[in-house]
Amino acid sequence: MDTKVKNTETPMSLKQFHISEDYGFILPEPLKDLPVYYKPWMDIARNMPELISSHSLRLRIHNMPLLETHLLRTHHELRLAHLALSIMTMGYVWQEGERETVKVLPQSLSVPFCEVSQRLGLPPILIHADTVLANWKKKNLDGPFSMENLELLLTLPGGESVRGFFLVTLLVELAAVPGLKAILDVINGIHYNDVAMVTKALDVVSQAIDSMKQALKLMHEYVDPSIFYGIMRIYLSGWKDNPSMPEGLVYEGVQEKPMEFSGGSAAQSSILHCFDELLGVQHEGSTGAFLRRMRDYMPPSHKHFIENISSHPSLRSFVLQQADEGLTHTFEQCVARLVDFRNYHINIVTRYITIPASRAKQLRANNQGLPEELDAIRRAPTALEERGTGGSGIITFLKTVRDKTKDTSISKCTNGNQVLPDPSMTEIQKAASELTIE
Repeated sequence: MDTKVKNTETPMSLKQFHISEDYGFILPEPLKDLPVYYKPWMDIARNMPELISSHSLRLRIHNMPLLETHLLRTHHELRLAHLALSIMTMGYVWQEGERETVKVLPQSLSVPFCEVSQRLGLPPILIHADTVLANWKKKNLDGPFSMENLELLLTLPGGESVRGFFLVTLLVELAAVPGLKAILDVINGIHYNDVAMVTKALDVVSQAIDSMKQALKLMHEYVDPSIFYGIMRIYLSGWKDNPSMPEGLVYEGVQEKPMEFSGGSAAQSSILHCFDELLGVQHEGSTGAFLRRMRDYMPPSHKHFIENISSHPSLRSFVLQQADEGLTHTFEQCVARLVDFRNYHINIVTRYITIPASRAKQLRANNQGLPEELDAIRRAPTALEERGTGGSGIITFLKTVRDKTKDTSISKCTNGNQVLPDPSMTEIQKAASELTIE
C-alpha cells in the first residue's frame, strides 16, 4: 500500500468490483447449462473423464462444429462457456499424458475459446476462476454451502478426489469473505484516523484467515494424494515453463505463432493477494514477478480490486504512527495468521506433491506389480516433479512467499506473537507412511 492518499472521495464497495457480499470472489449461482446451440460443447464437456479414458476425446473435438460465440450474451453464460472450453482444452492436450502432447489446438475449439476469453479478459486456458469460482452447484438449493450439499458442474479424471480438491478450495474462498469485506473497513478507518475501527476490522481479517486454514484442512479428508499427484495434476498443467511443451501451443485459426500460458495455481486466487496488499507484504524478484503475472489470470475486476487496495495509505505505516498497543497486537496477529496459513499450505504441498514425487522416482525403478494407486504415482508426469502446475519451483516459491510475509511483522513476531514453524517432520513422515509399499 502506498503512503499517499488516492481515490478517497468515493468510498470503495465490493459491488463496483463485481465482488459478492455473500460469496466474495465466487461467482454467485453459476449457470448449469448454455443455450441449446452450444449443446455440442456441453455434451463433450460433461463427459470428459469417460472420453479421456476411452482415448476418444481428441476425435470428438476434431469432429466438433465451429460455433459462433455472439449468442453468449451474459457474464454467467460466458463464464460457463470458458469453463467448458477450458476443460475440453486440457483434456485434448493431455489425453495421452506428457509424452504424446499436441502442438496445435483445433480451430473448432481454439477460435471460440479465444473469443470468449477476450470478452472476459481472461487467458485461453483452465484457471482458478473456472474450476473453483464458477464450477459449483447446490444439490439442495435451500441447503447449506457445504461439502455434503455441493457438486461440480464439470469435472476431470480423478473421481471423488477432483470433486474434493475443487470444492475444498471453494470453501477456502468462502471462508475468506468476512475478511474481504473487512478490508474496506480498514481502509475507511485509516482515512478517518479511527484506530478502533481499524483494530476491529483487522481482527475480522485475522479470524477469516484462520477460518481459511480450517477449511483447507478438509483437503486431507476429501483428496487422495496418489490420485492428485498421479492422475489429476497433469490436467491442471499449462504450456509455459513446462518441459513437456517447451514451444507452447498453437491456437489454430487465431495466430500461427505458439502461445504460452501457465497452468492452474493457487496464486490465481485473489484472496491472498488482497491480504498481502493490505498488510504490506512485499514480494520481490522472480517470486514477485510470478505473483504479479498470476493477476492476469484473474477476472479483471478482481485484479483491479487488488490494485485499488494498494493505492490507499499504508496500513503498516498507520500502525507504526499510532503506536497503539491494541492495534499493533491485532496487526501482528494478522501477519502471524497469514504466516500460519502459508506454513499449512507448505504442509499440504509436501503431502500432495513433494512426497509422491519422491515415491514416483522410487517406483519407476521397481518393476513389480503394484496396487492401482501406487501405480498412478509411478506413471505421473516427470516434468512436474519439482514444479507446481503454474510453472513455479513450488516449495522454494512457497517458502519465499512465507518468509516475506514474516518480514512484514513489526516486531518480527516476538513478544508472544510467535508464528508456527515449518511443517513438522512428524507430519511429513506420517503422510509418507501412507504411500509406502506394503
